[in-house]
Amino acid sequence: MDYLATLIVDPAVWAALVALITMEVVLGIDNLIFISIITNKLPEAQRSKGRRIGIGLALILRLALLGTVAFIVQLTTPLFEIFGRGLSWRDLILIAGGLFLVWKATSEIHHNVDADHGPDMVEGRSAALGFGSAIFQILLLDMVFSIDSIITAVGMTEHIPVMVVAVVVAVLAMLLAADPLAKFIHDNPTIVMLALGFLLLIGTTLIAEGFGAHVPKGYIYAAMAFSALVEGLNMLSRRARRKRAPEVPSSGEGI
Repeated sequence: MDYLATLIVDPAVWAALVALITMEVVLGIDNLIFISIITNKLPEAQRSKGRRIGIGLALILRLALLGTVAFIVQLTTPLFEIFGRGLSWRDLILIAGGLFLVWKATSEIHHNVDADHGPDMVEGRSAALGFGSAIFQILLLDMVFSIDSIITAVGMTEHIPVMVVAVVVAVLAMLLAADPLAKFIHDNPTIVMLALGFLLLIGTTLIAEGFGAHVPKGYIYAAMAFSALVEGLNMLSRRARRKRAPEVPSSGEGI
């Protein structure tokens, strides 16, 4: 109890909490985009349920990993070297997660631009298989983002309760934003391609970081924000053109 009271009155703890919440929310954007794209491939009746389950699993996974934070920190210990660069479990997980994101985004882009794309990637022979496949893919990326965020959080504070509060607040924010974001992506087809481009960028960044090439997150999110702004202007322009376009007379009207 004294420990918690000390944390509550410590300004440094509050500063760390705000920084952690901000970091978790920003990192959660990547996860949320992936969840939105995957669940939009499900039958409409299952989409919201899939998003809730995916985000709920993210919360459970991160809280469980926080309970093993001492083990998670050890994941940064190099296991072997390649070309003089030591690779740890964290590096291998980031590389694997990045490769998965690049593969998934590339496959989905092909799925969207190829008119004869064949069977859907997520939907299988039954709705249950498609739902299970979507949840599995969401859980896989949850693990990658969770390990990365927790290792980053450990470098910002040593207090587990602060990490727990930050994770819970960030996941609740994801839960509130999930349905509106997914609906927005679904209603605007060009946003889907932009989001897939974001996933390609994020996947490439994860691979680079796994091999030791640090890419400042600020550059990544600034590029994403600029791309989103340009697409937003394009959407406004298209909407304005539709309003200005003259109505085509119906076949029953005279000329």
